[in-house]
Amino acid sequence: MQIALYQFNAHIGNFEGNTRKMLAAIEEAKAIGADIICFPELATCGYPASDFLEFDDFILRCENAIMELARAAQGIAVAVGSPTRNPRLEGKDLYNSCYFLADGVVRHIQHKALLPTYDIFDEYRYFEPATEFNVVEYRGKKIALSVCEDIWNVGNENPLYTICPLDEVMGQKPDFIINVSASPFNYLHRDERINVCKANVERYHIPLFYVNHVGAQTQLIFDGGSVVTSPNGRIYDELPWFEEGMRMYSLEDVMKGERECVQEKEPIKLIHDALVLGIRDYFQKLGLKKAILGLSGGIDSALTAVLSTKALGAENVRGILMPSQFSSEHSVDDAIDLARNLGMEYDIVPISPMYDSFLQELKPHFSGKPFDVTEENLQARIRGTLLMAFSNKFGHILLNTSNKSEMAVGYGTLYGDMCGGLAVLGDVYKTQVYELSAFVNRNNIVIPENTIVKPPSAELRPGQKDADSLPEYDLLDKALFAYIEQRKGPGELIKMGFDEALVKRILRLVNMNEFKRHQAAPVLRISPKAFGPGRRMPIVAKYLL
Repeated sequence: MQIALYQFNAHIGNFEGNTRKMLAAIEEAKAIGADIICFPELATCGYPASDFLEFDDFILRCENAIMELARAAQGIAVAVGSPTRNPRLEGKDLYNSCYFLADGVVRHIQHKALLPTYDIFDEYRYFEPATEFNVVEYRGKKIALSVCEDIWNVGNENPLYTICPLDEVMGQKPDFIINVSASPFNYLHRDERINVCKANVERYHIPLFYVNHVGAQTQLIFDGGSVVTSPNGRIYDELPWFEEGMRMYSLEDVMKGERECVQEKEPIKLIHDALVLGIRDYFQKLGLKKAILGLSGGIDSALTAVLSTKALGAENVRGILMPSQFSSEHSVDDAIDLARNLGMEYDIVPISPMYDSFLQELKPHFSGKPFDVTEENLQARIRGTLLMAFSNKFGHILLNTSNKSEMAVGYGTLYGDMCGGLAVLGDVYKTQVYELSAFVNRNNIVIPENTIVKPPSAELRPGQKDADSLPEYDLLDKALFAYIEQRKGPGELIKMGFDEALVKRILRLVNMNEFKRHQAAPVLRISPKAFGPGRRMPIVAKYLL
């Protein structure tokens, strides 16, 4: 038996486009002799469809897509994820299901049992869990169909769940498992998926064919990386990350398990590739083409420019330099050098005349008040206004350049440097920004060396450095990672060796700036806990020592 996996870039709600891709893949699979072709979870409508799932018309279009795919399933079977209606009055209206289509009809439907409702997942909001588990027989083989999370509770070891779906079906003696999945990327997740696939085949001693989504859906980025696992626990093959594609496998060869193929996964390269894909898909799926960003001569804007030109092409990215009387000459030169290295268009709009005009108008109202953060934020908001003006006039989408460290502690100005339609680095700590910049420059200098080595500064007052307001980034990022990603409380942080005063200071900054993050642009998620829908914190709260 020949089994094909097709990991593809679905577009939420684009039924025509998604179905067209799958129909073309079915024909390609037929041409190369496949018996079965497998598509990812909720492939008809895209994942996550969120509250679109509450629209009857949306579900009807999913059903129509399934019927169209079924008609194409002649001489080949199709395993594909799609929502199905719950016929019972009790429970949720829908199931998250895997359809098995063959001979022009729906031969079998297996619903998902384990509905993740944590971090970015909210499936119990929409779906009823499965209670029945059955194999489907096709061309002399018994197949156990499963949906994503249903392979993540091997032997009931996951404390989130009380049932192991594959345990329930093993009494029917399936020959192999198909898992249709929507597993989003994070750079710490790269080995976990492989380990889960291995754990399943080591428990059941039958092959596992796992097919995943690839592509970005606003914040969420799916990496592909579909996996075929042999009964001996070897990874027979792993499809490319961040690329659409189809591969076909002989069940007989997979059973033998005589090869192993696992890709090397350097975390910084994965983050780089994920961000490029995230930018590209955000623009393409919204029908957008051109981006604009502020170029300060700093490392964050430089890295954002590099990533956006790779995603969109240098001809579609425009940088705006907005120096003030506090900007150093080398910052302007660095920004110009970067733009020239990338081949991108840039404009220089000095803000000093506008800033001076504001100060003059405000002078009688601010009389006797010293220079403080008010005047600093005023510069940031002038720049934000200019960037939005360029965005409106030319139809460019503004990319936000703030990093995760800054977003965490509120080191940014609402309606100023926090403006933008997409936060490219909002899930990338400052120390990771340096690592990514070194990766970008690994073969030749793209980001000017001075941009990387100079002390980071917002340049909003004479001689300003980030270290004047924040702990050193090496220390800050370690504490933030423990608090945000690892959910360590204040007492735990101190036990880990962080200074008590430092813990109080950092947690106070993080918690008091929640209101800013609620108003920030969508953040491309590359970590296990990003700002956005996966981290839901109250704005008016107090959680300190």
